[in-house]
Parts: sequence; C-alpha cells; structure tokens
Amino acid sequence: MRQDRQSELSGSHTGSLILNLAPTGIVPTRSQTPLVPITPEEIISDVLRCVKLGVSMVHIHARNPDGTATDDAGVFRTILTGIRAQCPDVVIVTSTSGRRVKEVERRASSLFLEGAAKPDMASLTLGSVNFFAEASLNEPTTIVRLAEIMKERGIKPEMEIFDLGMVNVAHTLIDKGLLEPPYYFNIILGNIASAQVRPHHLAALVTDLPAQSIWSVGGIGRFQLQANGLGLILGDGVRIGLEDNLWLDGARTRLASNVDLVQRMVNLASVYGRAIASPAEVRSRLGLGGS
Repeated sequence: MRQDRQSELSGSHTGSLILNLAPTGIVPTRSQTPLVPITPEEIISDVLRCVKLGVSMVHIHARNPDGTATDDAGVFRTILTGIRAQCPDVVIVTSTSGRRVKEVERRASSLFLEGAAKPDMASLTLGSVNFFAEASLNEPTTIVRLAEIMKERGIKPEMEIFDLGMVNVAHTLIDKGLLEPPYYFNIILGNIASAQVRPHHLAALVTDLPAQSIWSVGGIGRFQLQANGLGLILGDGVRIGLEDNLWLDGARTRLASNVDLVQRMVNLASVYGRAIASPAEVRSRLGLGGS
C-alpha cells in the first residue's frame, strides 16, 4: 500500500542541517573553471577541506585523466579509500548516472567494491530527465535493476527527483520491497525541463514523499543558492557543489570553489540558527551505522 507523507512541508527540519557535497559531476570542464576537481587526488583534497567545514555527505563522480567521465571501478576505489583514510565517518555516495552511460553493469560498477571502497549510498535517479543540451535516460527496468543491486549489496539509494512523477516511482519501488526506510531524497530544482525554484513546486514534491523521508534541496546553475535557501529553511539538508553550479554570484563574475559554496551555506545556517549535522549524526538518521 502506498505510504503517503503525513507531515507538513517543514518535514523534520528541526534537526541539524545535512550538507551534501557534489564536488565534480560529469559536466564541468577545466575550460569552464580551473576550480573543478578532476583527478582522484584533487577530488579527495576538495572533499577533505569541505568535510572540515561541515560536509557530512559526498556525492562522487569519477573522471579519466583527460577529464571525461568514467565508470572505472578502480578510479572510484582510489577516491573512496583516499577519503576514508582521513574521514572515515563521512557518508560516501557514488554516482550511477545515466547521462553518458546506459548499460546497467557499467553504471553499477562502484556498487561491487568491497571494504573501505564500498560506498554507503549510491545515486538512483527515478526517471529520465532532459537537461539544457542533453538527456539523462533512466528506463523503468534500469531503475528497478539498480535498486535491486543496491538492496543486494546493502547500499542505500540516494534518490534524485526532479519532478512529481519521480516521487511516484519511489512509492512503486517501496511497494516492490526494493526500498527500506528511512528514505533519502535529493530534490533538484531549476532545471529547464522539470520543477522550478518555486515554493508550490517544492510543496507538491515534499507533501507526496513517503513517510520516514529525509530530504535535501539542490538547484541547477544560478538557481543553486535559491534552492539551497529553501532546503536550509524548510528541509533536512542541502545539496551543494560544482556539479550543479560554477559561480558564486548570479551575475557570473566570480567562479566558485567547492569550499566557497560550502562556507557560504555554513554562514547562512549560522544566521538562521541552524546547526550543521555531523557525519555520525547523519549516519544515525539514515540508519547507516558506523563506517
């Protein structure tokens, strides 16, 4: 039976704020910004600096030496073990993006890593979505198979939702027994072909989430700060980082670093009297246990 969310839009926002960092993605290039981390060493270094500021979750993409996206499990292993060597408690999420790779086996490569390289969570986008210049294709059978692998491997999905239909897919996966509470959602606003940074768009998404959901808000490009503001005030957390936005200001006069974006959110949280969640607290809230 469908599990409808019983609480108001405010959800469980009385808790500490979850800072979920997406430092790299697959789109930003060196020609766009010299500040995007590309190599494993750069990604690890950026993550470690941001964890010191308060980041408790990191959403990891891997790149080839030439900057292109890769699904090479060995690259993921290098990144994850490097982060865990110095920040063993931080929650690590690996990407299963369908933006450049369609085959399930390739998209799931990081899910079969073991030991210190095994991710705590992995991204699960709950539908296909058009971006400005390309599409991320997520066929229903692909979504189900990725969810099955995550359940088999004891990896919690980090569900990415861009529109209301994707929330319905989450309920369907729950009905199939493929998801276990508490559920974690990244609500991504401001993309050209999906929900915008408008309170009623966010309200429609949040009020239809299943019970026992924890949700963060991220924004595409110039909408990142606005979306993060909604997450700060109303949600459980925010998603920040250069994967979604390269600029510190709306006029695009100053390139941002991941540290800049995290520090700004920490400062805003202080203004609003919102404490920052520690990795240990986030692990407890998500039912992940120790690292």
